[in-house]
Amino acid sequence: MATPGSAVPAPAPTGAKADLAKRFIAALIDGLLAGGVSLIPFIGGIVGAAYILVRDGLEVDFMDRRSIGKKLIKLRPVRLDGQPMDVATSVKRNFPLCIGAVGAIFWIIPVLGWILAILLGLTGLVVAIIEAVLVLTDAEGRRMGDKFAATKVIEVAD
Repeated sequence: MATPGSAVPAPAPTGAKADLAKRFIAALIDGLLAGGVSLIPFIGGIVGAAYILVRDGLEVDFMDRRSIGKKLIKLRPVRLDGQPMDVATSVKRNFPLCIGAVGAIFWIIPVLGWILAILLGLTGLVVAIIEAVLVLTDAEGRRMGDKFAATKVIEVAD
Protein backbone atom coordinates (compact mmCIF):
# COMPACT_ATOMS: atom_id res chain seq x y z
CA MET A 1 0.00 0.00 0.00
CA ALA A 2 1.37 3.40 -0.99
CA THR A 3 1.56 6.22 1.52
CA PRO A 4 -0.03 9.57 0.64
CA GLY A 5 2.18 11.53 -1.71
CA SER A 6 4.31 8.54 -2.68
CA ALA A 7 4.54 7.38 -6.23
CA VAL A 8 2.53 4.28 -7.01
CA PRO A 9 4.30 2.08 -9.53
CA ALA A 10 2.44 1.71 -12.79
CA PRO A 11 1.27 -1.77 -13.72
CA ALA A 12 3.46 -3.75 -16.09
CA PRO A 13 2.31 -3.55 -19.71
CA THR A 14 0.14 -6.37 -20.98
CA GLY A 15 -0.51 -7.54 -24.50
CA ALA A 16 0.69 -10.21 -26.86
CA LYS A 17 4.18 -10.03 -28.29
CA ALA A 18 3.95 -8.26 -31.64
CA ASP A 19 3.75 -10.56 -34.66
CA LEU A 20 6.95 -10.42 -36.70
CA ALA A 21 5.15 -9.77 -39.99
CA LYS A 22 3.19 -6.90 -38.43
CA ARG A 23 6.39 -5.36 -37.04
CA PHE A 24 8.02 -5.64 -40.46
CA ILE A 25 5.07 -3.95 -42.21
CA ALA A 26 4.96 -1.16 -39.61
CA ALA A 27 8.73 -0.62 -39.95
CA LEU A 28 8.40 -0.60 -43.74
CA ILE A 29 5.68 2.08 -43.59
CA ASP A 30 7.78 4.23 -41.24
CA GLY A 31 10.90 3.67 -43.34
CA LEU A 32 9.12 4.71 -46.52
CA LEU A 33 7.82 7.86 -44.81
CA ALA A 34 11.24 8.82 -43.43
CA GLY A 35 13.01 7.81 -46.64
CA GLY A 36 10.61 9.77 -48.82
CA VAL A 37 11.11 12.92 -46.77
CA SER A 38 14.88 12.32 -46.78
CA LEU A 39 14.92 12.74 -50.57
CA ILE A 40 14.65 16.49 -50.00
CA PRO A 41 18.31 17.58 -49.73
CA PHE A 42 19.60 18.40 -46.23
CA ILE A 43 16.36 19.45 -44.48
CA GLY A 44 14.66 16.23 -45.57
CA GLY A 45 17.44 14.21 -43.99
CA ILE A 46 17.03 16.10 -40.73
CA VAL A 47 13.25 15.66 -40.74
CA GLY A 48 13.50 11.96 -41.68
CA ALA A 49 16.06 11.25 -38.96
CA ALA A 50 14.02 13.23 -36.41
CA TYR A 51 10.89 11.23 -37.28
CA ILE A 52 12.75 7.94 -36.78
CA LEU A 53 14.00 9.15 -33.38
CA VAL A 54 10.81 10.60 -31.87
CA ARG A 55 8.07 8.68 -33.71
CA ASP A 56 7.11 6.45 -30.77
CA GLY A 57 6.82 9.19 -28.17
CA LEU A 58 4.92 11.99 -29.86
CA GLU A 59 1.80 13.03 -28.01
CA VAL A 60 -0.20 13.66 -31.19
CA ASP A 61 -3.86 12.56 -31.23
CA PHE A 62 -3.78 10.56 -34.45
CA MET A 63 -0.48 8.84 -33.54
CA ASP A 64 -1.25 8.13 -29.87
CA ARG A 65 2.42 7.87 -28.77
CA ARG A 66 3.39 5.45 -31.51
CA SER A 67 4.63 5.69 -35.07
CA ILE A 68 2.28 6.01 -38.02
CA GLY A 69 3.24 2.49 -39.12
CA LYS A 70 2.52 1.02 -35.69
CA LYS A 71 -0.78 2.90 -35.48
CA LEU A 72 -1.92 1.55 -38.87
CA ILE A 73 -0.84 -2.02 -38.04
CA LYS A 74 -2.21 -1.90 -34.46
CA LEU A 75 1.04 -2.23 -32.57
CA ARG A 76 2.21 -0.22 -29.58
CA PRO A 77 5.63 0.26 -28.03
CA VAL A 78 5.33 0.14 -24.24
CA ARG A 79 7.72 0.87 -21.42
CA LEU A 80 8.40 -2.08 -19.13
CA ASP A 81 7.81 0.15 -16.10
CA GLY A 82 4.23 0.77 -17.30
CA GLN A 83 4.71 4.52 -17.76
CA PRO A 84 3.51 6.11 -21.02
CA MET A 85 5.95 6.37 -23.90
CA ASP A 86 7.62 9.76 -24.16
CA VAL A 87 10.02 11.43 -26.56
CA ALA A 88 13.10 10.69 -24.42
CA THR A 89 12.28 6.97 -24.34
CA SER A 90 11.55 7.01 -28.07
CA VAL A 91 14.95 8.58 -28.78
CA LYS A 92 16.70 5.92 -26.66
CA ARG A 93 14.69 3.17 -28.35
CA ASN A 94 15.16 4.35 -31.94
CA PHE A 95 18.70 5.75 -31.89
CA PRO A 96 20.20 2.58 -33.41
CA LEU A 97 17.77 2.82 -36.34
CA CYS A 98 18.55 6.48 -36.95
CA ILE A 99 22.19 6.01 -37.96
CA GLY A 100 21.41 5.39 -41.64
CA ALA A 101 18.86 8.20 -41.80
CA VAL A 102 21.47 10.71 -40.60
CA GLY A 103 23.48 9.94 -43.75
CA ALA A 104 20.86 11.68 -45.89
CA ILE A 105 21.83 14.99 -44.26
CA PHE A 106 25.28 14.83 -45.86
CA TRP A 107 24.21 14.31 -49.49
CA ILE A 108 24.33 18.08 -50.01
CA ILE A 109 28.14 18.11 -49.51
CA PRO A 110 29.98 17.01 -52.68
CA VAL A 111 32.35 14.04 -52.53
CA LEU A 112 33.17 13.85 -48.78
CA GLY A 113 29.50 14.22 -47.89
CA TRP A 114 28.57 11.54 -50.39
CA ILE A 115 31.19 9.18 -48.96
CA LEU A 116 30.00 9.86 -45.40
CA ALA A 117 26.37 9.40 -46.44
CA ILE A 118 27.18 6.04 -48.03
CA LEU A 119 29.19 4.88 -45.00
CA LEU A 120 26.43 5.92 -42.60
CA GLY A 121 23.86 4.25 -44.84
CA LEU A 122 25.82 0.99 -44.85
CA THR A 123 26.33 1.20 -41.09
CA GLY A 124 22.60 1.77 -40.69
CA LEU A 125 21.91 -1.28 -42.85
CA VAL A 126 24.16 -3.47 -40.69
CA VAL A 127 22.52 -2.15 -37.51
CA ALA A 128 19.04 -2.76 -38.98
CA ILE A 129 20.01 -6.36 -39.79
CA ILE A 130 21.31 -6.89 -36.24
CA GLU A 131 18.10 -5.38 -34.84
CA ALA A 132 15.98 -7.67 -37.06
CA VAL A 133 17.95 -10.74 -35.92
CA LEU A 134 17.38 -9.73 -32.29
CA VAL A 135 13.63 -9.39 -32.90
CA LEU A 136 13.67 -12.90 -34.39
CA THR A 137 15.76 -14.52 -31.66
CA ASP A 138 14.66 -12.74 -28.47
CA ALA A 139 11.82 -14.46 -26.57
CA GLU A 140 9.94 -11.16 -26.22
CA GLY A 141 10.93 -9.86 -29.65
CA ARG A 142 13.01 -7.10 -28.08
CA ARG A 143 15.74 -5.54 -30.18
CA MET A 144 18.82 -3.65 -28.99
CA GLY A 145 16.90 -0.35 -28.83
CA ASP A 146 14.12 -1.99 -26.79
CA LYS A 147 16.63 -3.33 -24.29
CA PHE A 148 18.42 0.01 -23.99
CA ALA A 149 15.14 1.91 -23.45
CA ALA A 150 13.41 -0.85 -21.41
CA THR A 151 10.54 -1.20 -23.90
CA LYS A 152 8.81 -3.85 -25.97
CA VAL A 153 6.24 -3.87 -28.78
CA ILE A 154 2.82 -5.43 -28.24
CA GLU A 155 -0.32 -5.95 -30.30
CA VAL A 156 -3.35 -3.83 -29.44
CA ALA A 157 -6.99 -3.72 -30.51
CA ASP A 158 -7.02 -0.08 -31.66
